Amino acid sequence: MKTTRVDTWAAAILDRSGALATKLKALADGGADLELVIARRLGDPSGKGVVFVTPLKGAKQIGAAGAAGFTKSTSLHTLRVEGTDKPGLAGRVAAALANGGLNLRGFTAAAIGKKFICHVAVDTETQAVKAARLLREL
Repeated sequence: MKTTRVDTWAAAILDRSGALATKLKALADGGADLELVIARRLGDPSGKGVVFVTPLKGAKQIGAAGAAGFTKSTSLHTLRVEGTDKPGLAGRVAAALANGGLNLRGFTAAAIGKKFICHVAVDTETQAVKAARLLREL
């Protein structure tokens, strides 16, 4: 499997119809070609939510993101994991990280066709380096 460090960008959103679409339109208008979007309500009901995206590249995309309220997370250290999909692979990735003593901040995985893609977030740079090493051993 191939592991790559990626920056995660986050923005607060209102918990109302159209809020997410507005944020994503601003990124698209800035030329962003997003691979991953995760949006969540904070509490039930809280009136607030959060959206995480990756990747953002170049001054135009980053400028559009800043204008839309996105900031690069300094507390999420994220790895993008890619490989050939196999039954149980997400579980094996999670188990390898757990067996290595890592507590995850976030875990998102999908299989598209024969391709497996996973984003794993941990708390520190040191943990991200350890996670990459553990996953290379799978």
